[in-house]
Amino acid sequence: MERVRDLSELPKAHLHLHFTGSMRPGTVLELADKYGVPLPDALTEALTSGEPPKLRATDERGWFRFQRLYDAARSCLRRPEDIQRLVREAAEEDLKDGSGWLEIQVDPTSYAPRLGGLIPALEIILDAVETTSRETGLGMGVLVAANRMKHPLDARTLARLAVRYADRGVVGFGLSNDERRGMARDFDRAFHIAREGGLLSAPHGGELTGPASVRDCLDDLHASRIGHGVRSAEDPRLLKRLADRGVTCEVCPASNVALGVYEKPEDVPLRTLFEAGVPMALGADDPLLFGSRLAAQYEFARNAHGFTDAELAELARQSVRGSAAPEDVRARLLAGVDDWLARPAA
Repeated sequence: MERVRDLSELPKAHLHLHFTGSMRPGTVLELADKYGVPLPDALTEALTSGEPPKLRATDERGWFRFQRLYDAARSCLRRPEDIQRLVREAAEEDLKDGSGWLEIQVDPTSYAPRLGGLIPALEIILDAVETTSRETGLGMGVLVAANRMKHPLDARTLARLAVRYADRGVVGFGLSNDERRGMARDFDRAFHIAREGGLLSAPHGGELTGPASVRDCLDDLHASRIGHGVRSAEDPRLLKRLADRGVTCEVCPASNVALGVYEKPEDVPLRTLFEAGVPMALGADDPLLFGSRLAAQYEFARNAHGFTDAELAELARQSVRGSAAPEDVRARLLAGVDDWLARPAA
């Protein structure tokens, strides 16, 4: 058997982790019990059994079911201490997986009704991130994400708010939810506001729909990163464009399979993107619902696609380079990757 290195010890950056989706199953169950929140049977069964729920979001009915489970989990977050707990536990899980920098993605409007409004909600989240980063040593930033299902004016409000808090830990602006709904160009003004304010542009694209959605993110939103982006593998010209521009794709292999974007692990086009020179940052997306965290995505690349330790180290470097981490953090993580690779395999 080939000797390999421990991937949980490989320094890396985590650039695609959704806020509610980062929760530990036990935390959701405990908070649901505390607040008397009824959870769907499918979610309760998944959280207690350790087996992720059966999800397939390639049709709108399946996406609705996924969103329903997600919303049920989010409804368990009701107080500032719940937010603090979520962030702390997400950081602890990332540290166990070798992460040295985490960008957690959140739409604060989803939490505003229970936390006193939009501005208080974002401040509570940023306070939790700042405290957790200081106490754990994990570098952290927040990516504020607008919702495609809402009006573009809402996205502009969020973009202005994100820019206002750029000195408090907001590093980027995203666009999430079902990419089959809402054209990227409808949100161009919001992304313009974010970019003018110095924030990184990182919309979702190329997951549930094909290469055209990635092109739209590049052309209309001037994306410097793409959330997912795997469907760009279907268009060689698009792959070259991403590679030439150094646009990082935040690839989440386990969720791609769980949601039915690809039938089996071997179908996720990691090799295609890697060999085309497209930078990638592997991400866990929503481990609460998909059942695997950051290091498992690297195991996915190793076991399903035969990535060598040298190639896995390069994936880790790409995640760091694609991040909004400060230069000293980037330098430390990149040096750590080299040290990891220099160790003898176990």
